[in-house]
Amino acid sequence: MAQALDFEKPLLELEKQIGHLKRLAQDRDIDVDVEIAPLVTKLEDLRREIYADLTPMQRVQVARHPKRPYTLDYIDGFFTDFIECRGDRLFRDDPAIVGGWARLDDTPVMVVGHQKGRGTKENLQRNFGMPHPEGYRKALRLMRMAERFRAPVINFIDTPGAYPGLGAEERGQAEAIARNLEEMAGLETPIIAVVIGEGGSGGALALALADRVLMMENAVYSVISPEGCAAILWNDASQRERAAEALKLTAPDLLDLGVIDEVVSEPPGGAHAEPAVALASVHEALARHLGELRRLKPAKLIAERGSKYLKMGQFTEH
Repeated sequence: MAQALDFEKPLLELEKQIGHLKRLAQDRDIDVDVEIAPLVTKLEDLRREIYADLTPMQRVQVARHPKRPYTLDYIDGFFTDFIECRGDRLFRDDPAIVGGWARLDDTPVMVVGHQKGRGTKENLQRNFGMPHPEGYRKALRLMRMAERFRAPVINFIDTPGAYPGLGAEERGQAEAIARNLEEMAGLETPIIAVVIGEGGSGGALALALADRVLMMENAVYSVISPEGCAAILWNDASQRERAAEALKLTAPDLLDLGVIDEVVSEPPGGAHAEPAVALASVHEALARHLGELRRLKPAKLIAERGSKYLKMGQFTEH
C-alpha cells in the first residue's frame, strides 16, 4: 500500500508485519503460515470495518485514489472490439474524454468517458481528466452517431470538473455543456451513466444526463468540491470535512435523494484494492440495466427520462 490514505495507516502497519514474516520465512526457509493466518484475518476484518464507516471526506479521498480504475480500465476489462473515435470535427481531439464503438457482451454500444492519467506525463496529456469544450463536443458527436445506429450509450464519469481555463471559456465551455444536456434529454437511444470516481459539477453532468445513473459505492458526485465549497462559504479550505458532510455527495445520500438509480458495490478496501471485483460489479449492473432499457421504444424512453429529471428537487414544507 505505497499510496495508502491517512485512514488506511493501520492497514499499512499490518501489511508490513505480514510482509516481514514472509521475508523472514523465505530467508530462513521456515513455515510461518500459522503465525501469518491470524494477521491476515485481522487485516481483512479491519479493512472491512474501516470501509464500512467512512466519512464523506474519506470517500472523496477514495474516489480520487490514483490506483482506482479509470474509464479505459473498464473498457479493457469487459468491453470487446473497442474502436476509439477522436476529434470533435470543429477544433481538435481532447484526450480528457475517450470514446468509441465497442461491444458489451454481444450488444454494440457507444462508450464514452472522462479519462485521467497516471503519472505526471499522462496527467498533463489528459489534463487531469478536466475536459475542454471540444471534449464535450466530441462526446456529443459520438452520442449522435450512436443514435443514428440505434446503439445504446454508456458514459463513465470521473472528473474534478470541466477545465476553467481562458482558452476553454473562449471556445464556449458553458455552451458545450449546455448543448450536451439539451441533446441528451432527447436522444432516441438508451443512455446509462456510471460515476466511477469524481463527479464534479457541470463537467460531470455533461455526460451524466441518462436514463439510469449508477454510482460506485465510494464515488462522489456534487456541484463543487468540498475544498471549493469550504473556501466559498467559510473562506477556509480546511473546513472541507464540514463541506463534504453538507454537500451530500456520497452514493447512499444521492440514492436517498433520487439523483442516482443504483449504488454499485465495491470490494472492502475500495475499487483500487481489487479492481477485477469492481469491474465485475459494474459489468453486471450495466448488462442488467441495458437489458431493461432496450425493451423500451424511443418515445417511451424519452418520456421516462424527462419524468425522472422533473421529479428531482421536489420538497415538502412542514
